[in-house]
Amino acid sequence: MARVQEGSREDLRRGVDFIGVCCVFWCHDGKGKVLLHKRSAACRDEQGAWDVGSGAMEFGEDFESAVRRELKEEYCVEPLEIKFLVADNVRRASDGKNTHWVALRFAVLVDSKKVKIGDPKGMDEIGWFTPDNLPSPLHSQFRRHYEFVKKA
Repeated sequence: MARVQEGSREDLRRGVDFIGVCCVFWCHDGKGKVLLHKRSAACRDEQGAWDVGSGAMEFGEDFESAVRRELKEEYCVEPLEIKFLVADNVRRASDGKNTHWVALRFAVLVDSKKVKIGDPKGMDEIGWFTPDNLPSPLHSQFRRHYEFVKKA
């Protein structure tokens, strides 16, 4: 972890200055469709790409609580069922810096009629898609991560 020099303040960033932990949730309707959102121009990276929900864990939070909180914040809905799928490393370059996250992936059953945009600053639109009719462009990590979901 980066050190803070006496008399100065440095902001440490998850995933850049230390390994970040995030929960990634693949929301589904139980009938073969997955929920995706289009990332807005205000997002840190991959603006305009379609992605699944995710968010960093907060200190002291357990995995399912993080998924529930982020799901409520992003899609204004409570989960009907949460299923842990897999944990993996996500390493990539972002804004010229290497990042490192541990991603905990979940499949989350939700009521598709209750879902709405809860983060209009970060999302331009949302939609339900079947695996054979996905929108474009997809987030750069989508296909790799979708392989984990299909196996589960």
